[in-house]
Amino acid sequence: MNFVSTRGSVNKIGFIDTVLMGLANDGGLLVPEKIPQLPAEKLKAMSKLTYQELAFEIFSYYVDGEIPENELKELIQKSYASFRHPEVTPVQKLKDNMYVLELFHGPTFAFKDIALQFLGNLYSYVSKKKGETIHILGATSGDTGASAIEGVRGKEGIRICILHPHGKVSKVQELQMTTIDDQSVLNLAIKGTFDDGQRIIKELFADVDLKDKYHLRAINSINFVRILAQTVYYFYAYFQIKKEHDIESVNFSVPTGNFGDIFAGYLAKKMGLPVGKLIVATNENNILEGFIRDGVYKPGEFRSTYSPSMDIQVASNFERYLYYLLDENPNKVTDLMEQFKSDGKIVVNEELLHQVKEEFAAHGVVGEECLQTISEYYAETKYLLDPHTACGVAAYERFNNLNEVCITLATAHPAKFNESIERCNIQQTFPEQITQLFDKPQYLEVIEADKDEVVRNLEKLFSYSAK
Repeated sequence: MNFVSTRGSVNKIGFIDTVLMGLANDGGLLVPEKIPQLPAEKLKAMSKLTYQELAFEIFSYYVDGEIPENELKELIQKSYASFRHPEVTPVQKLKDNMYVLELFHGPTFAFKDIALQFLGNLYSYVSKKKGETIHILGATSGDTGASAIEGVRGKEGIRICILHPHGKVSKVQELQMTTIDDQSVLNLAIKGTFDDGQRIIKELFADVDLKDKYHLRAINSINFVRILAQTVYYFYAYFQIKKEHDIESVNFSVPTGNFGDIFAGYLAKKMGLPVGKLIVATNENNILEGFIRDGVYKPGEFRSTYSPSMDIQVASNFERYLYYLLDENPNKVTDLMEQFKSDGKIVVNEELLHQVKEEFAAHGVVGEECLQTISEYYAETKYLLDPHTACGVAAYERFNNLNEVCITLATAHPAKFNESIERCNIQQTFPEQITQLFDKPQYLEVIEADKDEVVRNLEKLFSYSAK
């Protein structure tokens, strides 16, 4: 298995090199040169596997022998041993033909744990094999930060720095990141938005000399391993539903701001999983809805919402989808990304827009619709949706044919977003792990959203790791 850049100047690198490169050195994103195709007989055999066994099967296509089988299995077992549910990502029925896929049973109660527990263990594995310290650098709109820190802290040879938008994440998200007292963890709260942090991260990774000098590695979903690990639960969910319904395909409604979680579903579909429509659920920061509706990808005015993890205007993984939309033509991708840089927008023609609409639907859920969905589902089913999952459910109701089975991805535990739950006049009980956070001191630096200031603070981390 070889990997290539969406912009064409990085070609035929292996799995481990793809993990370590993160963002391609030409500024593009890394994708498999050829997506593995799984025939119906293979899918039938895979449907009988446990989650961990399924992960091994899917990862093996992409790892392609670079990690010995027994060591890959050990990495997978270690990564999901800390999950609170034996199925890792169980499926729950809420209504006829409507299910939620619970992705919040990991250590930080968010779907990011599924990929980042594995990626953290993988980085530790690579660090030991290569005998070098790895500096992980990432930006978060809320959940990635805590999951990334939890995935790597305490692991020898790894240091991590996370940027988050100061005052623009939920209190629990902030506490999960900043109550970690560890010299190998640096939390930087930037005076800006997630998009500012994401831009800084991309600028730092685009500086190849700096990236190589300090062994900078990506934890954001620009790293293909994030996408790969998330692809597994689409297969798992489909197999569980197939046991109950005689169906050809399943629709998925996916809360997403950075297009990573839904791109994992797109990858699963291209591998052969019978996925019908992929429904993009966003909030008022609805750049993705605009593209799927009109073929115009253009950032709007940033808005803080009840679903803060989706408060994103520029979606990192959108370029991966563009690559496949444009028939895997890196020159066309490069031209469009240059157009975006110069004009601030991407426009596709009617033919391409028709193809987009064949594969996706989208709905931007405004604040009151989100809260109303939480309230209605709690009253009717006693199931408490977090605000991001509520956006997914609202989008499902807008677009799904009620005769078709749809799975909404439940991306976080509602305790992580009590500010929104309280607005629905609902009292919830916090898990003990979250309750304990409120009594702990916090460790963070509040800085300007400036690349040079980020680098100055990173020097502290580099200095510590060099001792």
